Amino acid sequence: MSGAQPSLENRKAFIRANTRIADVPGLPVRLWQADELTPIWKATEQDLARHVIGPPFWAFPWAGGQALAHYLLKHPETVRDKSVLDLASGSGLVAIVAALGGAASTTANDIDPMCEAAIAANAELNGVAIAYLGGDLLETALPKADVILAADVFYEQTPARRFLAFLQRAQAAGANVLVGDPGRTYFPRDVFNLLAEYDVATSTEIENAPVKTACVWTF
Repeated sequence: MSGAQPSLENRKAFIRANTRIADVPGLPVRLWQADELTPIWKATEQDLARHVIGPPFWAFPWAGGQALAHYLLKHPETVRDKSVLDLASGSGLVAIVAALGGAASTTANDIDPMCEAAIAANAELNGVAIAYLGGDLLETALPKADVILAADVFYEQTPARRFLAFLQRAQAAGANVLVGDPGRTYFPRDVFNLLAEYDVATSTEIENAPVKTACVWTF
């Protein structure tokens, strides 16, 4: 893979070559996942770094996304017959569960081109249709969506401020906003109301414990 940005099919082939299909515990979803962080990170750097492709966050089901997926599974009426945007979607886990829950349309967004391929491969694996909207949406006009979902986005101070401003704009415009978070340092707890909490299995390669308590919040 050299020269221009790899094609979508080449990116999907890279994912299939460097990950394996695995269940997400407690959810009716399978994803292409990395067994360990180091090998997939090394492969990404060696094969894709020249294309300015970021770390393989798409290769793992993060704790906040799992919590949000559990909530949608238990409360499918949240997304049923609605247009849904999954912000910073990563692997597409939350978008997939929204589609399985009967969303009228589901769009996944991320800034990493590899996420487009991961989401496409994972959507195919789970038999759902998910549209993809690439790039940074946080300073743009609000996409049209009845429901906006965001998990694990409050990981650094500056991005946290930007995500919060976007989500507040979306809520003010009439969208139902739901957030999944496992207690990240920059999560603005004071502006959200707790909906549910879940203990979810995680990898110690990406989290500090094999089981994390992650919560679902709304404004």
